[in-house]
Amino acid sequence: MSDDPLLAVENLEKYYPIREGLLRRTTGQVKAVDGISFEVGEGETVGLVGESGCGKSTAAEAILRLDEPTGGTVRFDGEPVADHDSEARERFRRRTGVVFQDPNTAFDPRMTVAESVAEPLEIHGIDDASRRRNIVAELLEGVGLGAGALDRYPDSFSGGQKQRIALARALVLNPDLLVADEPVSALDVSVQADILQLLGELSAGLGLSVLFISHDLGVVREVCDRVVVMYLGEVVENAPVEELFENPQHPYTKALLGSIPDPDPTAASERADLTGDVPDPADPPSGCSFHPRCPAVVSTEGYEFEEGVFRSVLDLRLAVEEGSVDPEAFDGKPAVRDAYDVPATLTDDEAEAELDAALEELLDGHAASAADRLAETFTTVCERENPEPTADDDGRVAACHLHATR
Repeated sequence: MSDDPLLAVENLEKYYPIREGLLRRTTGQVKAVDGISFEVGEGETVGLVGESGCGKSTAAEAILRLDEPTGGTVRFDGEPVADHDSEARERFRRRTGVVFQDPNTAFDPRMTVAESVAEPLEIHGIDDASRRRNIVAELLEGVGLGAGALDRYPDSFSGGQKQRIALARALVLNPDLLVADEPVSALDVSVQADILQLLGELSAGLGLSVLFISHDLGVVREVCDRVVVMYLGEVVENAPVEELFENPQHPYTKALLGSIPDPDPTAASERADLTGDVPDPADPPSGCSFHPRCPAVVSTEGYEFEEGVFRSVLDLRLAVEEGSVDPEAFDGKPAVRDAYDVPATLTDDEAEAELDAALEELLDGHAASAADRLAETFTTVCERENPEPTADDDGRVAACHLHATR
């Protein structure tokens, strides 16, 4: 990470209370952002990526103080943002710009482009209308639209053109940090490349630092210097972009990379398929939050499994615990094994004996006993302990038991 980052996020948290009943008592909390840390250096573009609902947009809102964080520290140019007085807060807002996902909802349709883009200038005390108009005209030229767009209304432009206008508005105060929240996801693929190229040119030409939020790692690779990967409110990996793409350390990162379409249909795929659904953030799993879906979950100590087999056994165990395995739907133990991709015989004799006994109990109608046996036998450190982030000599960080034990 940079020695003198423009933006430093340390153990940032954003929790939302769960309220129930007529009295709206708090019964729990949703940990939308749960202790994330990363930095954005001067002139650096950092991607914040993950599936929808992972907390990346919530993190951006907390960083910008659009939504008050629950905990943690955000430092901008070395100063804690939470300590800002009104004057410092105004400087912070001047030095940060934001581009949101959908340009179609970003503008007041009653305002011309000139009025919309110039609005931040007026808010921050530039009262000379002629000066504001000249600044906006220059910016519109810079984003490829020209002064002819000044007196038109946003609805007369295409989605890509609106996003160019949104970029101009975000840059109108000459910020040091630009937060771009899914800036191309609402655009046609044919337009995305143009906006990404423009963003790269602007950030390089202006020396901007950029926090680029996206669910699309293919897009992130085009524009970012470093990538921070989030899953269920936590950072699971943080690495320079090429290192992350060439040698991902976390199984979730590998799965995201595997979801990127390869233009060569004959290329060998190393995709790591995910099982199950994203857990409910109001009731996250114990230990590593990714373990219920992880294709590389650490197997039970003392047993030996072929690659991928422990994942299948664990899926069967979890299904029995949840009561979703109907014994009457299966014609014997081989059918249960086949349904969960468990081999006919495990290579480890002791593990095989325990699994066979559990299946016997299950099919005899003793599901609770089967669940207990499976839970006692087929355990994993991944469900007991949340791995601490560990860094290598190059500064890349991963939070994974596999990475920690290398």
